[in-house]
Amino acid sequence: MASLEIITKSDKETKKLGEKLAKEIAISHKPYAARRKAYGLRRAFVISLDGELGAGKTTFTQGFAKGLGIKETPKSPTFVIMRIYKLNKSNRSDKIVEFENFIHIDAYRITSKDLKSLGWNELVSGQQNIILIEWGDRVKNILPKNALRIIFKHGHSGSRLIKIMQ
Repeated sequence: MASLEIITKSDKETKKLGEKLAKEIAISHKPYAARRKAYGLRRAFVISLDGELGAGKTTFTQGFAKGLGIKETPKSPTFVIMRIYKLNKSNRSDKIVEFENFIHIDAYRITSKDLKSLGWNELVSGQQNIILIEWGDRVKNILPKNALRIIFKHGHSGSRLIKIMQ
């Protein structure tokens, strides 16, 4: 399993990393999008955000959303469990986003069974979604095998160690 470790020294750097990763995923996904649609292979791109409380998962998600062209700042869906943001490709100047929805899930208080009852199978297979799951390690048994995993840890003097694993 390939991995990359990055240290960010501020919330701003963590958001920038999220923004950059969103753009990279959107660009790398684009060549496959038309082919996948033509063959009816519409699958979600899932990213599991794991790690310590307050280590930067939501901050990273805010940058990620910005990278996808979402204007509002995502808030942690801790109490509502899930927030869905429609991606509007027509107002994007770079036209890189081929996903239809950005879905932000917080699995801190739920189980895999709960997530399934919220329509997990449809979210993963029925639409072309990009899904970030905070606390994804708590529902790892239902995550796709090819899900990207990002682990957040507190570092020294407010820094964060972020490990990206594929």
